[in-house]
Amino acid sequence: MFKRHMCFAGLSLLALVAGGAIAQPAKAPVEAVKPRAGANPAPARAAGEGAGPFRKMVIRGVTLIDGSGAPPRGPVDIVIENDVIADILPAGTPGLPFKQGRAPTDADYELDATGMFVTPGFIDMHVHGSTDDKAPDLSYSYKLWLAHGVTTVRGVDLAPMEVSLSERARSARNEIVAPRIFAYQRPGQGRGWTGGRTNTPEKARAWVQWAAKQGIDGIKLLDDPDQPPEVMAAIMDEAKKLKLGTTAHLSQIGVGRMNAEQAGDAGLGTVTHFYGHFESLLKNGPVQNWPVDYNYADEQDRFGNVANLAEESVEPGSDRWWAYLEHQKANHVTFDPTMTIYAAGRDLMLARNADWHDKYTMPQLWNFYMSSRENHGSYFYDWTTAIEVKWRNFYHKYMRLINDYKNIGGRVTTGSDSGFIFKPYGFGYVQELELLQEAGFNPSQVIQSATLNGALTLYDPRGEVPPIGTVRVGKLADLVIVKENPLQNFKTLYGTGTLRLNEQTQRLERVGGVSYTVKDGIVYDAKKLLADVADMVVAEKRRMGMPEQGLPHP
Repeated sequence: MFKRHMCFAGLSLLALVAGGAIAQPAKAPVEAVKPRAGANPAPARAAGEGAGPFRKMVIRGVTLIDGSGAPPRGPVDIVIENDVIADILPAGTPGLPFKQGRAPTDADYELDATGMFVTPGFIDMHVHGSTDDKAPDLSYSYKLWLAHGVTTVRGVDLAPMEVSLSERARSARNEIVAPRIFAYQRPGQGRGWTGGRTNTPEKARAWVQWAAKQGIDGIKLLDDPDQPPEVMAAIMDEAKKLKLGTTAHLSQIGVGRMNAEQAGDAGLGTVTHFYGHFESLLKNGPVQNWPVDYNYADEQDRFGNVANLAEESVEPGSDRWWAYLEHQKANHVTFDPTMTIYAAGRDLMLARNADWHDKYTMPQLWNFYMSSRENHGSYFYDWTTAIEVKWRNFYHKYMRLINDYKNIGGRVTTGSDSGFIFKPYGFGYVQELELLQEAGFNPSQVIQSATLNGALTLYDPRGEVPPIGTVRVGKLADLVIVKENPLQNFKTLYGTGTLRLNEQTQRLERVGGVSYTVKDGIVYDAKKLLADVADMVVAEKRRMGMPEQGLPHP
């Protein structure tokens, strides 16, 4: 049976299957896809991992960036009772000394965050957990997300269905150190499903009904050969009836028959990645002009030629451009651009040599990144300047599309798809914030995309007002606390911080990094989480007989 590999783009190497053998492409031989990697559950939360939740906790003296798009304000004290924000109180007047003896005075725990900044917990709308071919267990990805302020993730999918649902429940009970988990699964998944391939509208609807009873939050669609337009439409229709969310990677395999505009008409909630957008805007009909020797199963072909869409699609600002964006807005489609995961395409050397790899990238994950015919997303077999130039040009156009959609009131969220293409968990998410700013979002709009917009997208299908996404009285206590102003420089959110010249010593210093992440009213020391990850990486290097410092570079 052909197996899917859990990855940001769905199928790793799509090939014709006959009698269990994979037909060889016309170009260089391509190895068979490795079996889908599993995911090991995170260990139980140990004593000392996080403080709380408390009957009453106060975070003192912060400047509040509330996620709604409102300007920063402060200083304020944030009062939390159990895991709910009970009050936000003035702590003083800017430029004057703080008031002393401020209420409440009966807190069980006080965090002196004087002079620091608070935002809502970040929401990563496109994640896959650390599979067992990349790290020992899921805690590797969980701790890196929390260390970068990510308190909620939408798994698409996080792990096999049974693991996703179990980990979601364990996180909700705070039995593990993990963000809040939304479990979006793919059609046909689940060990208890006995209906076979979901390749007809009837089978697809039956699976959606069955999966809803198992408790999934939504569905990740991939228009592979089992999901032609009539099946995709049936899944989205049934999902909407059952108040499940939908997100789709509209891959090259099926996008010629269902592009993003058509998917929006059929009821799709979120377009993830760039797939489907430019196929809705092609100048010469609904099918991209594939090179005559193109082979989708050869991943350098597949990803190297994606950037051709920049030249094949209509110009920004044209009538068709604006008509497409207005149509998607009318259908309430969310754009989740995940620019970070493909950023290596425009500068491979930069991605490969990022500051964080040596200390925080698992050796197994590093090996996964290396160019390989088997590992999905490891497709830099012979990456050239010409390909990088095409990708840079493509990004200019893609960023314009995303920014224009935001400008007309379309919803844009923040997703990272980390764990592939030289993007470790958490670090890739912060880069997505930088890329949104590069696209034209002002810093407050970036924060809104990373918080409120994600929350609305997760809870809208349920018909519920989100309990997360903004710092408001009555909301859950999911917070990010930082010393540096993130609106001034998103680089200060990286776990490795950023370099700044100390004018007194004339030496470079590393500044920044998240100080504390609060999830469900539990205060996690972000630096401690990073130290835990660094220790995990060293332990794996020892086990594998590798030097503890650094990673092997080809």
